Amino acid sequence: MTFEELDYRRTPLGELILRRRTELSLGVEVYEVKLGEAFLMSSLFTEGEVALARLALASLGEGPLDVVVGGLGLGYTARAVLEHRAVRSLLVVEALPDVIEWHCRGLVPLGRELRADARCEFLDGDFFALAASGKLDPRQPGRQFDAILLDVDHSPAHVLHPSHAGLYTTEGLRRLAGQLRPGGVFALWSNDPPEENFRAALAQAFERTQARVVSFRNPLHGGESSNTVYLAHG
Repeated sequence: MTFEELDYRRTPLGELILRRRTELSLGVEVYEVKLGEAFLMSSLFTEGEVALARLALASLGEGPLDVVVGGLGLGYTARAVLEHRAVRSLLVVEALPDVIEWHCRGLVPLGRELRADARCEFLDGDFFALAASGKLDPRQPGRQFDAILLDVDHSPAHVLHPSHAGLYTTEGLRRLAGQLRPGGVFALWSNDPPEENFRAALAQAFERTQARVVSFRNPLHGGESSNTVYLAHG
């Protein structure tokens, strides 16, 4: 494999690295993001991120829909949201301005596509702090959304920063539910199997909840991998 480091930054969460490599066994170019020693995301595995958007929006009406996504990353969740014709606006909240800069500079494949869509806006902000304040869009206090999608932590039990943990409690989830319009949906991506403790907290905060396991082929070993998408309706 041949690696090219496209960017390196020191951030409050640790060392952030964007790199591009060629996966010789597949003959494809792969973009990867690392935070410290942990892999955050790869363009080789996007099925879970895409399913997060598609499953959430499929559960809603015809729109028009206003959506917020916590976590920009390589942009696959955002693009899947914009593929839904009923979406009127998309606000992507990203805590690391460096990631937004990658998209603005065209360092990642989807950057120019997302920026060219007038419905899509990037917000430099901490999703978890904004959710706790009840103002996911700080410029419009009281604004509510039809869908809130979150793809930041590895799972509710495996967070990138201790400050994120409060969102996954019953109290934190109820506060988040208050920022949804009636009938709206909260959806969460997780790299781990469904977790009973989190499902219990989710059920205390929302009227209807489910955990969907998204399975997909792993091209590196030819076997199957899976993610979990949690869906919750107010």
